[in-house]
Amino acid sequence: MNVGSPDAPTVPAVRRYLTQFLNDKRVIDLPWLLRKFLVNAIIIPFRVKNSTKLYLRLWTKKGSPLIYLTEELREKLQHKQKDGDQVFVAMRYGNPSIKKVLKEIKQKGFDKLILVPLYPQHAMSTTETSFVAAQKRIKKLKIKSEVLEVGQFYDHPKFIDAFVAQAKKYDFSKYDHIIFSYHGLPNRHLEKCHPGITVDKCTCQNALPEHGKMCYRATSYATSRFIAAKLNLKPEDYTVGFQSRLSKNWLTPFTDYVLQEKLKEGKKKILVFTPSFVTDCLETILEIGVEYGEEFLKNGGEKLQLVDSLNAEDQWVEALDTIIKEQTSK
Repeated sequence: MNVGSPDAPTVPAVRRYLTQFLNDKRVIDLPWLLRKFLVNAIIIPFRVKNSTKLYLRLWTKKGSPLIYLTEELREKLQHKQKDGDQVFVAMRYGNPSIKKVLKEIKQKGFDKLILVPLYPQHAMSTTETSFVAAQKRIKKLKIKSEVLEVGQFYDHPKFIDAFVAQAKKYDFSKYDHIIFSYHGLPNRHLEKCHPGITVDKCTCQNALPEHGKMCYRATSYATSRFIAAKLNLKPEDYTVGFQSRLSKNWLTPFTDYVLQEKLKEGKKKILVFTPSFVTDCLETILEIGVEYGEEFLKNGGEKLQLVDSLNAEDQWVEALDTIIKEQTSK
């Protein structure tokens, strides 16, 4: 399961997608009435045209990169399965929908169903909502298969190695600094992981105590440390940032602010990893690669290079196959 994409780069299609996505109570976790008003009366009307322009820039002859790259991953993963096992792709929002795919799965009468959200670091708005949506539909369809769930894999050695392999395609000597950029979350999402502790007083990003294992910020920093160690990076060689915020009350430091700070320090050539995204999409290709890149150059930078995500790379296919088999054989 992946997050999904509009069916087309048109206003009606983008509006449908945003309506489904932003009305999810695990994405915007506000009281029902406030969420409905905020999303449907303010956010979507003000964002839909601009979002459509962004998807127009993103779209290719194959369609949305997130959709066709996830399908390429499915095809490669299918080749690694034994006879009778089948790999399906479903999107949390948009198509192919969880509902449609589960109907097909029910008709085929499988003995076992394994749910695999493609999110390395657990979050309420990604992994959790995918599991909840799938389990709800499984119950409604009365699917009798044994159901197993594959959770976060932020620290799995093969996942780390797959990102390291992507990094090694670049000559680090040509860059002044490295940024690990993760999708942002509202601070209140993290505070639910740390009852009684506000985000500004939580230090689990520096380690991984028991309560931090399900903390998105803690696991994001941990992923960065694991990749950095494999690449022999020192702490001063890289910075962790968070992107795609909707307000100032989201996880900091903000990636675009980090870029500004690095420019002030004279670092004009930056390499950017996006380890919360295993598939390149609007947030990596456009937000980092184009929007942040253009702003960086405009402000005096010389180069902002996005490291390709894992997509359907052979090493990632092998890693994902291993992660699934390990988590479902316990």
